[in-house]
Amino acid sequence: MPRRVALKWLAAAAAGMALAGRVDLAAAQVPTKSGKPIGTDPVLNKDYKPGELWPLLMSPAQRRAAAALADLIIPPEEGGLKPSQLAVHEFIDEWISSPYDQTAKDRPVVLAGLDFLDSEAKKRHQAVFADLNAAQQADIADAICGATTTAPAYRPQVKFFDRFRHLTAGGYYTTPQGMKEIGYVGNRPTPTFEGPTPEALKHLGLA
Repeated sequence: MPRRVALKWLAAAAAGMALAGRVDLAAAQVPTKSGKPIGTDPVLNKDYKPGELWPLLMSPAQRRAAAALADLIIPPEEGGLKPSQLAVHEFIDEWISSPYDQTAKDRPVVLAGLDFLDSEAKKRHQAVFADLNAAQQADIADAICGATTTAPAYRPQVKFFDRFRHLTAGGYYTTPQGMKEIGYVGNRPTPTFEGPTPEALKHLGLA
């Protein structure tokens, strides 16, 4: 997956620091609030299958709801693939299933929110969220997105939608398709480099 490639780049950068004598990767372990380390870094030249590093926690029903909501949040440009076709929902599943303090905060919020989507869809349309049409899905999403006044019954789900939207964007825009859409080219050599545009400098208050 493209996100795993990105993680490998980050890990490789850390390895470079180790070679420079600043990080001891051989003993590097991720601390947690419990004080129990998670373990050493994964092998960088191995492709891990989903669930190989840690068990994935989404049920099949939750995974279907996650795929449908991701597709609703970021519809593809003409000719592009949907977030679900780019495995964005699988990235979110890996994220909330990973054994880190930060991701553990998202776990109950996301899992409960996905269950809510199916429960609300059954209440309104006698079908699960993934089986609704786009308009029906959008009605449920509009009720919890926080863009307008949220009914008291839906307020607990606003945090879920906000966090899921953030994770969806993070997953989608780190795929080659997503990076292309926002014009991100990364560290690619160019014939000339003229520096930031006047518009960018003005935006930063430097011009």
